[in-house]
Amino acid sequence: MKLLIKNGHVLDPAAGCDGLYDVLAEDGKVARIAPEIQEEADQVIDASGCWVVPGLIDLHVHLRDPGLTYKETLATGSRAAARGGFTSICPMPNTKPVTDTPEKIRELLERARTESVVHILPIGAVTIGQQGEELTDMKGMARAGAVAVSEDGKSVMNSQVYREGMKLAKESGLIVMAHCEDKDLVNGGVMNAGPKAEKLGLKGITNAVEDVIVARDILLAKETGVQLHLCHCSTADSVTLTRMGKEMGVRVTAEVCPHHFAMSCEDITEDHGRFKMNPPLRAPEDVEALKKGLADGTMDCISTDHAPHSAEEKNCSMAKAAFGIVGLETAFALGYTCLVEQGVLTFTQLISLMTEKPAAILGIDKGCIAPGRTADIAIVDIDTEYQIDAASFVSKGKNTPFDGWKVKGLVKATIVDGKVVYQK
Repeated sequence: MKLLIKNGHVLDPAAGCDGLYDVLAEDGKVARIAPEIQEEADQVIDASGCWVVPGLIDLHVHLRDPGLTYKETLATGSRAAARGGFTSICPMPNTKPVTDTPEKIRELLERARTESVVHILPIGAVTIGQQGEELTDMKGMARAGAVAVSEDGKSVMNSQVYREGMKLAKESGLIVMAHCEDKDLVNGGVMNAGPKAEKLGLKGITNAVEDVIVARDILLAKETGVQLHLCHCSTADSVTLTRMGKEMGVRVTAEVCPHHFAMSCEDITEDHGRFKMNPPLRAPEDVEALKKGLADGTMDCISTDHAPHSAEEKNCSMAKAAFGIVGLETAFALGYTCLVEQGVLTFTQLISLMTEKPAAILGIDKGCIAPGRTADIAIVDIDTEYQIDAASFVSKGKNTPFDGWKVKGLVKATIVDGKVVYQK
């Protein structure tokens, strides 16, 4: 199978490629990149006026499968990923049942071969059933194909259990992906603490809810030597603490989600579940700190925390709504519109944060489209403005505060292993 992409502007930060080139993929690999390729191919895509970049990689998604498939499935979630330009995604383990054994990792990967159109890189749980008490068989999950462990959706609150879990994760060659939330400090909060919460009559979540656990986890990672990845950072102090951790020599990386750099709590227009996420939309000064952290390299990548829910779970007051929004189909556009267009990042920086940087965190052979590498590619149009339409999402979840936003950064095609899995 040969696929030829003609007339596109190839931008590959990992390979240092930036220019007008044709790209030939053959048998799932990139065969050639040259100014002009005159060769017969099974399929030809004219990428004139578009950019050809490595397929995007998302370290943090919720596919809800198994057990919560009314929200999302492997099939719908992977198609949503493809529509968003993602070619590899890491599903979190908080499914029903929890992904907490080697058998469940193997089952997920086996199903993904036929049900998913993108690469699935599984994350296992830190504790059995995510109950925070007994550690999982991490070595077995690693052998089965897990790339990391996480208790995402909550923190392991028992520090002794978590420390032992970090030691085991290190021995198993797994990354610990940390959801940083002191559950006792949450105290029923549903949005960022401050004047906006008071105005809406809702209980607030302070920055300390996140920051206390960020500090703890960095210190535990320092002691154990594990590779720690901080999920969905939302506060100014999480940026400061991450920077401090790196200066101390801790193996720590951190991600920022598009909703946390695109909106602040001041953008919440009403008490509606579409604005409810965990961590919550923070204050404008937090948003600015996150942007600065992405620009200066303190924060290592952009992930979505794609969290689909049913309409019934979101079309209500934040006091009752489920936490989370969808993000796979809007992440690239929000990144381009809110970061590149606003002069926070260069386009090259944005692509790096969504391709080579997450690949480097995982230590996988992706995020680059040099000859010989896997032909995971996205073709994007950054000039055409369009309106986000939640009703058109491929995901089962339509829960987004960005419905109706005008953005730039349209994914025109997504290619996985040299095969077109999405084309607009």
